[in-house]
Amino acid sequence: MADDTAYYADNAGRNLARKFELQAYDLRAFLKSFENETGEEAITDGFGVLTESEEVTTAYLEFSAEALRAMTLVHRHLDDIADALKQVNANTEVGDQEVAALFGKSADGGK
Repeated sequence: MADDTAYYADNAGRNLARKFELQAYDLRAFLKSFENETGEEAITDGFGVLTESEEVTTAYLEFSAEALRAMTLVHRHLDDIADALKQVNANTEVGDQEVAALFGKSADGGK
């Protein structure tokens, strides 16, 4: 029966939420850098006379814009996961306090 019991470790949940939050933050910083380095102005300045056709430049800009959109979705998803984990942590803490109150323990640890 003990194997069927689920436990939630508060510290592990908080740490996991923080890891997702940090990954989202790092990804956002990378995306800003990527956007600055692959925008139309950067590409035109970077390639200069090497840009032989408008078609090549346009294709590259479309590709970089699509990559940026896709990674922005990943960033938002990581943020959403971090927010959901934080909510689980908050709900668990409230639930633990309510259960403790049912058993006669106060919020200060029963003192």
